Amino acid sequence: MAFIHYVECNTTHAANFVVDVPAGSQWLLVITKTPAQFWVHGGLKVYPEHTVVLYRPQQKVYYGACGEPFANDWIRFEADEPYITESPLPFGIPFALSDPDSCRKLVELLVSEHHFDRDCKASSIDLLLRALFNKLWESYFQGNITPQYYKLLKLRTLIQSNPGEYWTVSRMADVLEISPGYLQNIYKKAFGLSCMGDVINSRIRMAKEYLVYSTESIAEVAARCGYPNVEHFCRQFKQMTGYTPRNYQRQSRG
Repeated sequence: MAFIHYVECNTTHAANFVVDVPAGSQWLLVITKTPAQFWVHGGLKVYPEHTVVLYRPQQKVYYGACGEPFANDWIRFEADEPYITESPLPFGIPFALSDPDSCRKLVELLVSEHHFDRDCKASSIDLLLRALFNKLWESYFQGNITPQYYKLLKLRTLIQSNPGEYWTVSRMADVLEISPGYLQNIYKKAFGLSCMGDVINSRIRMAKEYLVYSTESIAEVAARCGYPNVEHFCRQFKQMTGYTPRNYQRQSRG
């Protein structure tokens, strides 16, 4: 199990803020929300926002603001779990975070669990930390995360959360203020499929859920999922799943 000594989310600091602990202490995880400087390989180096660093016990800790107000999440904790103690993550070496929104939510939940003595506090904290470290592992092994990637990730989250909206390549490009052609190129490089392919996948995934678990008609499901034309919905659903909506509904319910 892991024991948290202190955890804070969205903490803000002055422009001259510095943490300098030459001998270290317990485990320390720092996630930046603004650019920050870290002591790495014997010198100071500036890293962009959405940078994460994990310090092991008794490891030198030095990080701080870059002359501007500084914001971060941080967790000081003890742990004997292999997913932490034998982690493939580098200790004391910053790397880019690929999914900052998910990590922020996990830290917020850790803050809540830490401050209240609920019956399942210890196990909840352990599970949340495991989920957070899964996200850190994904980030570390993804590599090549650019500021543009974060904009694409927000767009993708918007699409998958609202697949029934009227999405076009032009509208998605307008969200990022880039050309439609450039969007299609960088989106496929980032996620392995086209932006409209992502829209279609999200719509069909939603349609499956409503066909099986709601009482709405096929036409109502089609409209909910962004298809004003039910025939087009049926064609695309069969193309993606191999079933008509009606046959999929009958087979899944049966």
